[in-house]
Amino acid sequence: MGSDKAPESEIQGAILACRTLESDIRVRLVGPEGTLAPALKTALRGARLPIEIVHASEWISMEDKAAQAVRSKRDSSMRVGLKMVREGRAAAFLTAGNTGAAMATAKMVLGSLAGVDRPALATILPTMSGQPSLLLDVGANVDSDPENLVQFAVMGHMYAQNVLGISSPRIGLLSIGEEDTKGNSLTRDTFPLLKALPNLNFIGNVEGRDLFNNRVDVAVCDGFVGNVALKSIEGAAKLFSTLLRESLKSTVTSQVGALLSRRAFSDFKKRLDYSEYGGAPLLGVRGVCIVGHGSSNAKAIMNGIRVAAEFAHAEVNAGIEAALRPQA
Repeated sequence: MGSDKAPESEIQGAILACRTLESDIRVRLVGPEGTLAPALKTALRGARLPIEIVHASEWISMEDKAAQAVRSKRDSSMRVGLKMVREGRAAAFLTAGNTGAAMATAKMVLGSLAGVDRPALATILPTMSGQPSLLLDVGANVDSDPENLVQFAVMGHMYAQNVLGISSPRIGLLSIGEEDTKGNSLTRDTFPLLKALPNLNFIGNVEGRDLFNNRVDVAVCDGFVGNVALKSIEGAAKLFSTLLRESLKSTVTSQVGALLSRRAFSDFKKRLDYSEYGGAPLLGVRGVCIVGHGSSNAKAIMNGIRVAAEFAHAEVNAGIEAALRPQA
């Protein structure tokens, strides 16, 4: 019930996932049965797929204040879905709804992993090499201390290694310069802590441009910086795509060139398309929670389900707890 076009996007995305992803994928749509059941029946057109409906009488909208809605809407689709994860009736939870409410509900219902003070929201970014990079935190924590950033680095390392398949992820601290002494008090105090970790491939400070040039696999920052960076990236990508589209339509010659290069432009658009990445994992909670974009379409929901399944199969959380366990 979370996306801008809910529940159409969620239903169509679930159908796509069950038809195109792994054979063991089963989807439970959580929300008001009276709304979901007829919409699902129409969308299936008589087909039989492993999709079920779990009734929840309430849902949290984008307009709801997260903290208030989490407390007052006790039968929300978010709370019901996350309870299923906590009770072992679901392997993962995916929402394209209110991000603040999703994070608050996940923290409350699932709790944090041992050794994690604050969960972090991570996002996948495209790079020049084609191998995606990971940026965290992108909004779960506006204020963080050096220990939080160290935990973010460990969580990002585990996710990149076990889900993205990078054997020795390069970890960077997002700052305003590569030198050890650059940055604010938070980055300067965090630097020696990351450098001292024996099992982390810490490469030092990285700058904003390094998120895309294949210099770093995991970039760590506090949620304030990360969210500003993420929103700036989204805006720049939209601007670039719009300007390119306008330029290609400006003259007859450019239109002909666009037609001849349609495949290349299609590949370009795909690499910048948020729907290819599915959603952002909330790392550090005792379960799998993926937060998708509010404008998620069916393709984005399908890929969100794929990411959720990959996360669940990889057993990332056990690795995070082991890495953060105090050494005897």
